[in-house]
Order: sequence, then structure tokens, then C-alpha cells
Amino acid sequence: MNLHLTRVSQDLMKKVFTAHDTILAGYFKSILEERGIACVLRNDYLGGGAGELPLNECWPEIWVVDPREEQLAKSIIAQNRTPAEGDAWLCPSCQESLEPQFTSCWQCGTTKPL
Repeated sequence: MNLHLTRVSQDLMKKVFTAHDTILAGYFKSILEERGIACVLRNDYLGGGAGELPLNECWPEIWVVDPREEQLAKSIIAQNRTPAEGDAWLCPSCQESLEPQFTSCWQCGTTKPL
């Protein structure tokens, strides 16, 4: 999503997530966007500044554009941070052992049986 943000709208945005991992931040950004929440990933290229700048100030951050969606975005992130409950499962096609959060086999693509 390409957002043209005015100075006023940038001042209203709310930070909802920060982490040391750009991939994790990108993952949560995509989940929020799938739910229709406009957001911006900041500091995704600041990793090279670590050492010159305080480390946690270089971490990627997700900011929601609409401040009214702050709590919803935090809730969605929290729901997706907790590991899936249940037991590991065995792929019926290739016999690969998989953790419960996976809905399909990473090796052969077979869908997890119900």
C-alpha cells in the first residue's frame, strides 16, 4: 500500500509494534493490512545504524495510520504472537513431523487433516 501521508496525519499515527527483527515486523504488518488496517513500517533500513545509534532506536516499528485502530491492531498482533495450541502432527503424505501452528506440510504441501 502506497500511502501519501501529510505531516498532520503522521503526527496522529500510533506505534503498535517494535521488534529487533525486520521479518517479524513485516509479517505483522501484512497481517494488519489483510484485516484492512492501514499501517506503515518504519526503521526497516536503520539496522546499519546500530552501534552509531542506540540499538532499540534502530528496530523496525509498525505504526497505524488511524489512531482509532490502535487497540485493534495491538490485539491482532497479540493474537498472532502466541504459539498455536495443540499437538504436533504427522503429514499423511510424506510422514514429516510438523508443529501445531502449521496448516500444511512445508515439505510436500499437504493440508493438515482435521
